[in-house]
Amino acid sequence: MLSDPSGWLRLKSGSDIRGDQSQLTDEFAEHLGYAFALWLAEKTGKTTDQLKIAVGRDSRNSGPRLKSALIRGITAADCDVFDCGLCITPAMFMTTVDTRTQADGAVMLTASHQPAEKNGFKFITRAGGLSEEEMESVIRLAQQVEIPVRLVTPVDFLDWYVESLKAVVRERLEDDAPKPLLGLHVVVDAGNGAGGFYADFLEDLGAWVEGSQFLEPNGNFPNHAPNPEDAQVLFQLGETVKRVEADLGVIFDADCDRAAIVLGDGRPIHKNRLIALVAAMLLNRQPGLTFVTDSVTSTGLSRFISEWGGTHYRFRRGYKNVINEAIRLNEEGIDCPLAIETSGHAAFRENHFLDDGMYLVTRLICEAMDLKREGKTLYSLIEGLQEPVESLELRLDILPDDYREAAQEIIEAILSNTLNNPRWRLAPDNREGVRILFDLDGEVSSAFFQLRLSVHDPVMALNLESDVPGGVKFMLEELYALIQDTDALDLDPIRRALQ
Repeated sequence: MLSDPSGWLRLKSGSDIRGDQSQLTDEFAEHLGYAFALWLAEKTGKTTDQLKIAVGRDSRNSGPRLKSALIRGITAADCDVFDCGLCITPAMFMTTVDTRTQADGAVMLTASHQPAEKNGFKFITRAGGLSEEEMESVIRLAQQVEIPVRLVTPVDFLDWYVESLKAVVRERLEDDAPKPLLGLHVVVDAGNGAGGFYADFLEDLGAWVEGSQFLEPNGNFPNHAPNPEDAQVLFQLGETVKRVEADLGVIFDADCDRAAIVLGDGRPIHKNRLIALVAAMLLNRQPGLTFVTDSVTSTGLSRFISEWGGTHYRFRRGYKNVINEAIRLNEEGIDCPLAIETSGHAAFRENHFLDDGMYLVTRLICEAMDLKREGKTLYSLIEGLQEPVESLELRLDILPDDYREAAQEIIEAILSNTLNNPRWRLAPDNREGVRILFDLDGEVSSAFFQLRLSVHDPVMALNLESDVPGGVKFMLEELYALIQDTDALDLDPIRRALQ
């Protein structure tokens, strides 16, 4: 248990806070609430008694305790609080832009797809999620404050959020009928997180939701981890979709800022496929758009977006990074309607650039409804997507305590080798870690590997993709030959992959 405030900084994970529930003490949460209020007052130029802050949580068992402590800290600073109870991250983002709340800031208690014993804090302003530097400032302030107890207003903001989604459906389908989704069969898998209400939302609009599963919030996540990237979970959802003969299935993480879908034939649409699908949906209506993604997207995705008349802009991994870059590009006059990650985070410009997996799914459901009326499915939009013949992702633990410096030394060694090795070529859009291209079997840029520091952990993530058989093994051998003598990384995952 980190009772010593000097250890609180170790709980920072990228731009969020995450830890075991035993590490996230009431004292820590209360100090965070008070410090966030003071920080937000300085940022907005308001006094703390003018601030309104919304607070919500996912279904984790530690959520009610931590929420109460956090609110005590916020109200001790004279702020008013909207207590949104069990909620989802997209709705918490929306409290800052919705005219009924106009919250100056919001806090979501969640650890996304991580195990039940974990929890965390996601801090939000009207400008979006906090940056890593801003999060560190709040924690440092929490270490110093002396807390001197006030108004909390319970708000069922989810009802308002659902009404906003219903308006999106009717607008997109140009249908004011009470049941605009009548005839569409959707299976919802909420993974016992906070998003089980989505099945009721669809049913209210006329969709059939037979087969929907794990809708009840349960912080122990007894059925599976609420992770829309998990291949086994997607397979199981696909089997359910096929069994009940649904049009598609949808799945969320615990706080619903990430999502994926499954087609009627059981095929998962996530990662590169998900990005390609959304890009095609938007480009079909308006060519010339730019899409900001995280750095680990495939070469085939870039070709696909280009063939549809768009531009693929790779940037650093981390939902806050891609959102901020998309906003910056728009400010420069570049038409960029979407920031999206392979993990399932997605933020539409039309939705205030809020990180909202449920909005993403709702847009795709509207598209599926339109296509069904034409006798088509969502897959018709991505038939031209070239997927790699081989792909592999490995996570290499960084062994030294100063893991950032160790990771940088590894990256510099790879960059140095690239200058002297004609088989290696640095990707022109290399914006995170190092992405090395290979021309295999006479094909230009037919394979790549990317090595980067993880956003949340002392780990280097290694992604490899190849359009030709044997390409992944070739690149692994090349990389291993270069770094095999390092004592900074655990290379056992590479050795096992080469066996």
